[in-house]
Amino acid sequence: MADQVAVSHDVTKLVDKIKDIKIAMMTTIENGTELHSRPMYTSQPEEDGTLWFFTEQDSQKVGELQKDRHVNLGYSKPDDNLYVAITGTAQVVTDRAKIKELWSEGLRGWFPKGSDDPNIALLKVTIDKGEFWDSPNSTLLRAYTYAKAVITGERDQPSADRQSVVIPK
Repeated sequence: MADQVAVSHDVTKLVDKIKDIKIAMMTTIENGTELHSRPMYTSQPEEDGTLWFFTEQDSQKVGELQKDRHVNLGYSKPDDNLYVAITGTAQVVTDRAKIKELWSEGLRGWFPKGSDDPNIALLKVTIDKGEFWDSPNSTLLRAYTYAKAVITGERDQPSADRQSVVIPK
């Protein structure tokens, strides 16, 4: 039986799910066909769903995005049983005012010259679509699921809250 997925056009619930998860796995297209993933620090997501990431202008990912702007972002918070997948389009932004606005001293570990480093750029990701899986996380629930599978031989159908968010073009 196929999963039933609630579809929404409201990006605010998706943003609410990821606002406290700082690291995303960003996947780009390398050499036109190969997937290339790396961890990226997410600056505070905007309410409209715009996501910002710091990068270096001469990085490999910027070169990849100049050929294909499509990205996939994976967020997870296993302790809360929360998993989020986002597809979107990225653009390289070199606006010094926006860089200063989003800058935090914690970024200095990656950018020792600070926010004035001429090689700093931002990746602005516009969300096209996102999905999240959010289910109860308790030891008792996992024990019940395991016991049911052992006793009945059937997989439990968890009551995960799975939703898809599609942003109208």
